[in-house]
Formats: sequence, C-alpha cells, structure tokens
Amino acid sequence: MPARRLSAVALTDQPVIVIAGPTAGGKSGLGMDLAERLDGVIINADSMQVYRDLAILTARPTAADEARVPHCLYGDRDAAAAGSAAEWVKRAEAAIAAAFADSKRAIVVGGTGFYLKALMEGIVPIPLIPADVRTRSRSRRREIGDIAFHDELASRDPEMAARLNPGDSQRVLRAWEVVEARGRALSDWQRDPTRAPETRFRVLVVAPPREELYRNCDRRFIDMLEAGAVEEVMLLADRADAEGFDPALPILKALGYRQLLAYSRDEMSLDSAIAAAQQETRNYAKRQLTWLRHQLPNDTDPHPRIAVKQYNYVIDDELFSFMS
Repeated sequence: MPARRLSAVALTDQPVIVIAGPTAGGKSGLGMDLAERLDGVIINADSMQVYRDLAILTARPTAADEARVPHCLYGDRDAAAAGSAAEWVKRAEAAIAAAFADSKRAIVVGGTGFYLKALMEGIVPIPLIPADVRTRSRSRRREIGDIAFHDELASRDPEMAARLNPGDSQRVLRAWEVVEARGRALSDWQRDPTRAPETRFRVLVVAPPREELYRNCDRRFIDMLEAGAVEEVMLLADRADAEGFDPALPILKALGYRQLLAYSRDEMSLDSAIAAAQQETRNYAKRQLTWLRHQLPNDTDPHPRIAVKQYNYVIDDELFSFMS
C-alpha cells in the first residue's frame, strides 16, 4: 500500500498516534509500518530506550530501523542522568510539534505507562530539585539503607510512603527530595489540578496472547545475548564502578542487567542468569498488561480527545479511519 501523505494544514488537525503495549509485543514493528505509510516520525516513550547505554539489552531500534524511518528521543540521555516523566513530556511535546511543523505524523511508541499517561492527561509541575539535595538524599539512603530511608519518608509524607515499596528506590528518593527541598509533601503536590493538553490522541494497544508474548520475551533475550548484551553490560558496570554511580539510577535497573552482571562476575551461571532475566521480563510484561487494562481511558464520548483501540494485526481502512 502506498504511503498516505497529508497536507500540513490537515496534519495540524490530526491526532497524535500512540502505540502502547507490553515489552516484546510488536510495538516497534507496527510503529515503523505506520511511519512508512503515513510519512511519520517515531517518538520514543520507553524510559530505558532514552539512554545511550545498553542499546542491545533495552531493544533500542537498530541503525537499519533508524535509516528506514525517522526516530527521535532514543539514546540521547546519559546513563548518569536519572531523568523524569516531566522532563520526558517536555521533550516529547517538542518532538510532536516539530513533526507537525515538518508535515509529518507524530507516532509515539512505548510501554512506559507513566510517560504515556503524563503526555496524554497532563502532569502536575513539581519544582526542580537542587543538586545538593539530590546528593544529600542519595548519601542518606546509602548510609541508613532502604528500609530506614523509607521509614524517614513515612514520617514526612506518609501517604506517598504507603504507596511505595522500600525497594522502589527512584520514586522513594524523589518523594524524599521534594519534601526536603520544598517543605511540601509530594502527595500534596500531586493533588494540585493538572491541565490536560488539547492534543487529541489515538491509542493502538498491541497485546499478543499471553503465551505468545512470553515466548517472544524469552526468544528476544536469547537474541540479545547473541548480539552482545553481556559485553555492553560489562562496559556499563565498569563505568558505573569507576564513576561511583548511584545504584538507584534507572539504567542500572534495566531488565536483565543484574542477572548478566552477576554472570559476568562469576556469581551466577549463564543458564541461571538467562532463566532469571527471562522471568523478570515476563513479570514486567504482565504488569504492563495490567496497566493497559486499568489505566487507559474508557471514554464513551463518541468524539473523545483520547480514544483507544485494540490492534487486530490488520492495517486497513478501519484502522486509518480510527487514526484520522
């Protein structure tokens, strides 16, 4: 089917296409197919694929993929940077505006639920945290450990502490830093009204049957190993050790990183590392499916700002009509 090209005027009235789904579900392939047909730009909404490091382990688009259609917000964040949903939304909105200005369709592809929700529904603006507070929070957590640090948060922001597991280090740190820097609990900030964007979104959910999805997860991890995932894990680990990376940094929590690092240090057999990483990936895919069922809008409005459709693996006129 030839690519459908739309005028710049029409594009300003076109909704943003969002392709959401679990890891290894086929989002990237659909995104590229649609980008070719609609003269589109793929905008990353995966919180791990924003990093320059671990291109193989995070299943970032290949050089051939990026030559096939334009991609943006992939591999442009340093491993030492924590980032945030608010920062990503700002960059994603700029990328969407640039796509429209260039007479292209904006196609957001990813499975990071809180990124997608923030983009489509808005996000409460939380003040920036000074660098000295970030340093202090990480030092304090290392000094007293996860449990005691979480207990400290509970004494200052009990509502947020109740929502977060002590092991969810990045979010616990964020909540502690907000109240430390601003004297106001993050849970209180989050009750402030958000201003939803005027942009329209058409969400395609790519969710294969559960058993097929799990097979995809398992097979893809083996492919990553064959492509050099162990070597890139070792490179990042060496840098993390040399530069004293905070263990709470998001990139160090990439699926499979801990297991392959343990294997590279002779702390785990390769078979055990593979089995554990595959299980971790399947568990993550299951959580993503749960999020998709419960967090995406279910609006009965015949002309909603955000509309959701289950992708049935057929690109036809019905699908194009939904996206228009």
